[in-house]
Amino acid sequence: MANTSGTPETSDASDTSDASENTPKNKQGSAGKKEGLPGPMDVLRGARGQLAELTGMEAESVSSFERTEDDGWMLRIEVLELARVPDTMSLLASYEVTLDAYGALTGYRRVRRYERGRADRS
Repeated sequence: MANTSGTPETSDASDTSDASENTPKNKQGSAGKKEGLPGPMDVLRGARGQLAELTGMEAESVSSFERTEDDGWMLRIEVLELARVPDTMSLLASYEVTLDAYGALTGYRRVRRYERGRADRS
């Protein structure tokens, strides 16, 4: 049957393409995040929770984090070890935490212990 609508005819076979064919087929998304791996915020939240579960102490903050050569993570997490009154006398500790590429904790160690009210000497 002839096309009388003025629009080009297409066959059913050409309609099977989808928009994903026009995107690059690499393993990274638009933000450089590898497919299936958690992003930095997910890793930070997960690391805090895992460290708290292992040590029984709540993490107060993450003071540093970086990617390792094997796509894992290394974080420094500040933890309240001993609450005192006044709060400026409480004992805190810095823990160095290593995680694999999926955010699972693979190791940790305390690298520093200090009073909340004390600044580092520069």
